[in-house]
Amino acid sequence: MSRKHVLPIPLILLLIATLACGLAVAPGEKEPGEDVRVAPAATPLAAPMEMVVEAEVRVAELEPPNDQPYDDMFFEQYGVNPFIDTEDDHLSTFALDVDTGSYTIARRYVTDGNLPPKDAVRVEEFVNYFDQDYAYPLEGQAFAIHMDGASFPFAETERYRVMRVGIQGYAVPPEERKDVSLTFVIDVSGSMDMENRLGLVKRSLELLVEQLRPTDSVSIVVYGSDARAILAPTSGAEKGAILEAIYALQPEGSTNAEAGLYLGYQQALGAFKPGGINRVILCSDGVANVGQTGAESIWERVKGYASEGVTLTTVGFGMGNYNDVLMEQLADNGDGFYAYVDTLKEAERLFVANLTSTLQMIALDAKVQVDFNPEVVARYRLIGFENRAVADEEFRDDTVDAGEIGAGHSVTALYEIKLHPDAAGRIATVYMRWEDPDTHEVTELSQDFSGDIAESFSAAAPHFQWDVVVAEYAEILRGSYWAEGSSLATVLEEAERVSRLLPDDPDVVEFVDLVRRASTIADRD
Repeated sequence: MSRKHVLPIPLILLLIATLACGLAVAPGEKEPGEDVRVAPAATPLAAPMEMVVEAEVRVAELEPPNDQPYDDMFFEQYGVNPFIDTEDDHLSTFALDVDTGSYTIARRYVTDGNLPPKDAVRVEEFVNYFDQDYAYPLEGQAFAIHMDGASFPFAETERYRVMRVGIQGYAVPPEERKDVSLTFVIDVSGSMDMENRLGLVKRSLELLVEQLRPTDSVSIVVYGSDARAILAPTSGAEKGAILEAIYALQPEGSTNAEAGLYLGYQQALGAFKPGGINRVILCSDGVANVGQTGAESIWERVKGYASEGVTLTTVGFGMGNYNDVLMEQLADNGDGFYAYVDTLKEAERLFVANLTSTLQMIALDAKVQVDFNPEVVARYRLIGFENRAVADEEFRDDTVDAGEIGAGHSVTALYEIKLHPDAAGRIATVYMRWEDPDTHEVTELSQDFSGDIAESFSAAAPHFQWDVVVAEYAEILRGSYWAEGSSLATVLEEAERVSRLLPDDPDVVEFVDLVRRASTIADRD
């Protein structure tokens, strides 16, 4: 939506002064030679002047009398991880992340004929959208650590490699899933009438309800200008009553997400199943314009309820008026995960095919620390996970909030590393630490990686190659400094080649088409 603004003279002068200060900082330049990949500061690039002026005006006009602006598309820039010299810091620590929202949002953009905003791209969510080839842990163990590596086809010199760290959790058969108490918190505000968003919510939740057992239960809270409960805790055996309540929903009013979540958590505690899964599922476009509207302030209101054992899943819907920041950060705080549903097929993936891993957590506050051997590795960079960074000294601090992992889930992290010439021996040791959600016992697991590096990229495992190709696609879309020498055309060529090694995966086929479309869009623009 375009708007014309008439600015008062004092505001114009203030903006000019602000821009002048910001433009005085010159960006860093590349160093010549082999070490051209020395890291710049991990900060976002300055926006063009017209974008800054538009953003300043928009915030001034739309910011409500509390803490966060609303309307339009909102994403957050987390920067890009730099290379780190191992002689300065040989430890890399981050919280595990199984969110996939960034990938499906980008998919929606490309499908609609546009490249996604750079800030919408979180590399790890692209990589972790796809199935992996990791073996499940041995019986009696919660997790297995897998590591491999190969040369990096997108690097500028042959001394760079990619190391893959894979974490695989144990699976829970559907018939062994714990009973669930679900509280749907559904946004029925006026913005949910756009693009038939509420209609897709209804069809998505129908898929979930059809999977429930008589020993499960569902409560429903809706919110527009205010919040109200429309369905008391109801057995999964009464699917007709649950679906009748869902299909009766109509768009109305403004958007008081704070009130909706607050009432949702109250309902969830009232229907709490000891020893079961107790989860709030927020379905929204992330817009909030009544009450507190920022993730931190909303979470401050409900965090006391969450500490009682109720987890949160946020499921996003819609484009053109969507707040990715709110949805992602609420899920992060709520010990759950964030997904974005752009099609009914994605809803089937989330609520049918992967229902058990969607609902049942097997690890809380899961963290990984990679200890690189400075005698073998000269430098490294973690590809993605910028907003999941954990201080090295906090790895064994069990009060620090980290990530949650569902049953059967895997998490993949990629590192670009530069080896010392002719170095041999242990490359790194990977440590994983997590809390069991049932016993609250904290466990730590470790494994060495001593050089299972393929002689060439094409000789590596097919899923390894696929992860690297997907990561490079995301790096290009987000304008990463490290992908300046790459192109979507090159990624497409690699994606087509590797896809032939994974012929039975429909997500792989779809991705190749997305890269082809993105390449065409980039050439057009």
